[in-house]
Parts: sequence; C-alpha cells; structure tokens
Amino acid sequence: MLKKIWKFLSSMRFAILLLVVLAVACSVGSLVTQGQTYDWYAQHYSERTAALIVALRLDDAFHSIWFIVITGFLCLNLVLCNLTRLPQLIRRTRAEGQPEGALKGEGDVSREGIADPASVFARLRMPKPAPCQTGDGREALFASKHRAGLWGAWVCHLGILLLILGFGLGQMTQKEYAVYGVPGDVKPIGDTGWMLKIDDFTIGLRQDATVEQYTAAISVYSPDGGTAARESAEISVNHPATIHGMKFYQNSTGWAGKVNVLKDGEPLQAEVVCAGDFLPILDKPELVVYLNAFYPDYVLTPGVGPSTASANLNNPAWLYSVYYQGSLLGMNALMAGEELTIDEYTVTFTDPQNFTLIQIKRDRFTWLALLGGLITTLGLLLAFYVQPAKVWAVRDPDGTWTLHGQCKKGGAIFRERFEKATNQDTQTGID
Repeated sequence: MLKKIWKFLSSMRFAILLLVVLAVACSVGSLVTQGQTYDWYAQHYSERTAALIVALRLDDAFHSIWFIVITGFLCLNLVLCNLTRLPQLIRRTRAEGQPEGALKGEGDVSREGIADPASVFARLRMPKPAPCQTGDGREALFASKHRAGLWGAWVCHLGILLLILGFGLGQMTQKEYAVYGVPGDVKPIGDTGWMLKIDDFTIGLRQDATVEQYTAAISVYSPDGGTAARESAEISVNHPATIHGMKFYQNSTGWAGKVNVLKDGEPLQAEVVCAGDFLPILDKPELVVYLNAFYPDYVLTPGVGPSTASANLNNPAWLYSVYYQGSLLGMNALMAGEELTIDEYTVTFTDPQNFTLIQIKRDRFTWLALLGGLITTLGLLLAFYVQPAKVWAVRDPDGTWTLHGQCKKGGAIFRERFEKATNQDTQTGID
C-alpha cells in the first residue's frame, strides 16, 4: 500500500494534476481582487459571492491554506521524483562512461574500413579514446563526452523546487513597511534597525501639466554604523531599488505643510506634518492638531463637501481637527493666511509641499528563488544543448577499424558530423 502511495506521489500524472490545479488557483487569484473587505466584495459582486470569496480565502488566495497545501504537494512530488530517479540516473551516467555496454552492440551509426580511428575521434571532438577489448578479445577504443546532459531534467526539477520554496517561504515570511515624509526627513524602517532618509522628491510633469513620474532620492543607513553603511538610490514608479536586502518602491504621494504654533504670541514649535498625521502641542501634548487633508484649489460644494478644482495652488485650504485628551474639540477648513486660536495658542499652516510614500518589502528568501531560477536555467541548458555521445572503434581482422557512434539527443546532427568525420578515411557507406 505504501509503495503504491509513494509511486503515485512521485508520478508524472500527479505532477500534471497539481500543475493544472495550481494554474486554476493562480487564475482565480488573479481574477479576484486581493486584500479587500467583505463589504467591498459585496458591493462589487453580490452578498453570496462575497461570502464565498471570504469563506474560500479567495481574497488572499496566495496565502491561503489550500494554496499552501497544493504548493506543498507539488514540492513533495518534485522531491520524490528526484529521489526516485537519482540511483537510476547515477547508474546510467556511469554506464555511459564505460565501454562494456557499448562494445556489446552496434551504435546508431557505423562505418567500416577506418584506417586511423584516432583522427576520427579528434574530428568528432571526442576525448582521447581509452584502449579496451571486446568480449572475444579484439582490440578496441572507447570515448564518451557530455554525460552531464543526462542530468538536464533532474537539475531542472531541482531548480523548480528551489524556485517554489524560495517564493513560498518568501511570501509567508515577507515583511512590509511604509515610510512617508518630505525631503530631509529621517525615519526608522519598522523593526529592521535601518534608517531611511528622504534626500529629495520630485514630480515630473508632461507638457499638459499631468503627472508623468514620481521620483524619490533616498539613503538607507544604520544608526550604529554611521555613514560607512550608508547606501543611496533613486526610485520611481515601476523602478524600485534594492538596498541592504530590502526592496524600496515609490508608492504614492500626498500633501504636507508646516504647522506653526505660537504661545502668547511667541514661537513655540514649527514642524512639517503630512496629511493624515497629527501634531501634539509641545508643552501640552494632550492637545493635538490633526491635519485631515489639504486642498490646493479649495471648493466647497453644498451637499458634497470640500474638494479641489485642480492640483494648482490657486486657493489653498487646510482641513484640520483639534483634539483634547482624545475628545474632538472642532473641525474646520483654514484658508491660507488665516489663524486658528486655541486658548493661548495660535496655529497657522504654511509651505504646502508634496510628501512621498515609500513601500519597503523585506524577503529573506529572495536568494533561494534566484538560486532556483539559475539552477532551472542550467537544467534547461543541459537538457537541450548538452548532447551525451559515445564513440568506439573495434579492430577488424584485416587491420582496419569499424567505428560506431551513438548520440541519444540530436541524433540527426550527430550522424551528419559522424559521416563528415569518417569520409576522410574511407568511402564506404554508412550502415
């Protein structure tokens, strides 16, 4: 029973079945928008479809248990397949390099009446032939090459296995961070111990004033390593950078501005705050100013609310909220040049500018996936371009030699080369 289970799990039929199921799963995962809420799916599909998507974990297909199980079985199949074939492949590789099996029969192509077999071996680019004897005691020569080509499929399977493991483990252990700020800001990258400095941020515009590209210049360094460990890069949309094993993506942008706080008419603090962030008052931290949004061209539409007519700074306005000990004191829009008074504090908003949101991904198994890709490529090269061949010659009673050749891959090309190499020694036709 166990033998039958082993045979099925390591069979090509099971591998094909898994690949079909995996392809269907990937297609479903690509068609269904990932990472949304039940309400979002219900709104875009239906209540029943939303319930089915969430129940089957189709909202996060590539991290679901069923996807991991399918991938795990595929890895198991590849491991068992390689383990099952390994002893036979080793024996076959050894046999290809031994003359005994070849001398028992004729090759795929033969030629009689060869006067100088050594020159033919050389023209066929075979290694120097080794002397040996046939079973009936006749003198013989044997050479083989490119036995590594027998390992093409096996190496390819190994590479695919490492590729799947690298991708799967990377997805399961991958960490993502988000850092946002304006040029000059230095912020920690989550729990990595690295610091990110935003050196510059620019928005490239087309001639019609529409956005063409967002570009950020960044530096990453360790606070303990000083500037010696600092690495810099420039990232833009669809052009990430890899620094210290982390991948940095230019994700999005938004508005920020300087929040100026006066106390009794004297400057107390001035800090740049991004929309969606808050600023505790320096000497009264339970009093918080929250910047809800910035509208460069402010328009207030009855029944709709605030919006912006354009991206130009024609009529800038700041939407803010004020909290004290967690309770909302008020919310309003502050136009450019206007002041907000809270007891002895006066708050103004100035210097609107764009901030950048940078997404950082840390995948500790990227190297394994890359190694799998390289090994898979090596396997394909071995399978398609490295052609195992063996050539042997047997001395006939008249003193001439009969030459035999065998190449199980690229046979037609090998026959042509064999004929060309032997034509210089004899005009006898190919058997």
